[in-house]
Amino acid sequence: MNSLVMKQQLKAWAGAHAEEYLKIADDIWNHPELSMQEFHCSGLIKDKLRAEGFTVEEGTGGMPTAFLATYSYGTGKPVIGINCEYDSLPGLSQSCCSTSKNPITEGAPGQGCGHNLLGTAALKTAVALRYLLEEETISGTIKVIGAPAEEMCVGKPFLGKAGALKGMDVILDWHPWSSNRADYDSCLAYFNVKFHFKGKTSHGNSPWHGRSALDAAMIMGTASEYLREHTYPGNPPDGANTFNYTFSDTGPEFASVVPDRASIWYVGRYETVADAKEGLRRITNCAKGAAMATETEVRSELITFTNHKLRNKTLAEVMHKNFQEIGPPDFTEEEQRQAKEIQKNFGISETGLATDIQPFGGGYSIVCDTSEYSWNAPYAVAWITLAPENIGWHNWGVAYCANNSMGIKCMDKAVELLTCTAVDLLSDPQLIQKAKEEFKERKGGQDYECQLPDDLCPPLELNKETMGKYPVEK
Repeated sequence: MNSLVMKQQLKAWAGAHAEEYLKIADDIWNHPELSMQEFHCSGLIKDKLRAEGFTVEEGTGGMPTAFLATYSYGTGKPVIGINCEYDSLPGLSQSCCSTSKNPITEGAPGQGCGHNLLGTAALKTAVALRYLLEEETISGTIKVIGAPAEEMCVGKPFLGKAGALKGMDVILDWHPWSSNRADYDSCLAYFNVKFHFKGKTSHGNSPWHGRSALDAAMIMGTASEYLREHTYPGNPPDGANTFNYTFSDTGPEFASVVPDRASIWYVGRYETVADAKEGLRRITNCAKGAAMATETEVRSELITFTNHKLRNKTLAEVMHKNFQEIGPPDFTEEEQRQAKEIQKNFGISETGLATDIQPFGGGYSIVCDTSEYSWNAPYAVAWITLAPENIGWHNWGVAYCANNSMGIKCMDKAVELLTCTAVDLLSDPQLIQKAKEEFKERKGGQDYECQLPDDLCPPLELNKETMGKYPVEK
């Protein structure tokens, strides 16, 4: 099989089907749904996959908006997994006609991370490869991993817990970003946990009759601040061990009543899962000590816990080489003007959209639950320019770009990159074997271990109340 010819065939196929997949990306952008509430968006993708001959398993890992879609040909080997995400973010509604902050509906969700593009590109890549296997009589399996709630780092740990991430030879991924790169980076382990204190109310003029849950939460926060000094720092700045917290659900909310409830919400980011476990153990001790000191009760509510990501240089090199060959998105002067206008409205230097591919390297990347993939198979991800540099992420500027010509070019480049990388893997089995050998070495004798307790169920009600305020109109 001639890999260059197949890559050209796939590019031609993608161009011929551009309009139908653009409509799907637009539909997801116009119907943003928060984590665990992605019923419309996941439904669009599942329906299309079924129509293209994929077998779709729904409700994977006990999550109604998760799925696994499979197409096999010949012997069914190798198995290439493709990550697919589609959730949005709260409060990022944005008009696609304004380069300044201009919500369509104040407070409503928006695609401030570009998952309308990520999910659609994964879908289009899978369908393109499905036809390639059939037309070129190539044995293999394409598996689309429908992973909800990425923004909360929830979906993939529960998929891993259910065993849904096993059996793939490699997993390919991409993400919209403000730069172009395909590195063999790692990312930090992560936990998200709430501590709920229960006390006893009393009148404010005789507080000795009460037990303040708010006092307990504040003492816990103070104790954890002292804990920072005695926490192994990891390798700052990228591999730093740290945590953040906030207070929530405190009441009764009246100064003359001793509050009998208060919650404190922690997220932790640690270089390794071992560091994260130790960090959570010590933070939990702060909660226990605060409850003892105030004679209140405390319970913890774990929302999610992810592993750190394992690097795979072999697979990343294949993706990086293809990225260099096909080049980054080619933006017009008008697109650069819009990007600079966005930067101007953020009050930063007007440098525009990145047009270079960064040198190949390692290092650390942002926290993401895709790290669960990396313990189940060799995993590689590319980052492709969507929005201008230095505006951060998860904001209205990204939401604007995700439904404009910049977004189309970003998505098209992702499809080309993923399909080209897959062709190389299908054409040369030794690449997959080499990636697997490195994968085994990186694991160091350890097998994948989901960090969620066996009895923990997915937080299906997550964001349900918020989405009730902004119902999706089909």
